[in-house]
Amino acid sequence: MMKITARALLAIIPIMFLVGCEGQHQDLRVWMDQQGAGQRGKIDPIPEVQEYQPFAYNAYDIQDPFLPRKINVDPDREGGPDIRRAPEPLEAFPLESLTMVGTLSQNKATFGLIRTPSAEIYQVSVGNYMGQNHGKIVSITETEIQLTELVQDGVGDWANRSNSVWLIESTK
Repeated sequence: MMKITARALLAIIPIMFLVGCEGQHQDLRVWMDQQGAGQRGKIDPIPEVQEYQPFAYNAYDIQDPFLPRKINVDPDREGGPDIRRAPEPLEAFPLESLTMVGTLSQNKATFGLIRTPSAEIYQVSVGNYMGQNHGKIVSITETEIQLTELVQDGVGDWANRSNSVWLIESTK
């Protein structure tokens, strides 16, 4: 009799299991063959390659995106400040150098008190001008004077800008 080594035995046992499983699931194989009968996969044809059309870029007739431009233009505004108007004394000072030191009230009218860098005190009311940017006073409260300044933007158009001078309380 032949001697069977352990290695040969280990190689033969899995083969015997596979041969023994051959007959099982035959009904499953028949069903799969029936379901796949007559079915063919459809592959779309390769798309036609279109000829490359180069793009002609003509940017000379459009606005340069790196130049500043105004988004909203006020059609009613014709130009800059009224140059015929005589300048008021507080227009000689930068707005940052002027300080509000108090208010006065008389007959339901409120007046602001403004100190200049040279320590002079001026009385202002709504409609007066102050600061070097054509700032017109629009309201005066006990703690603030609100102005509308007329400044030039980067394109050279005139635009309104709101600004305020706040009350500075004395530390004495």
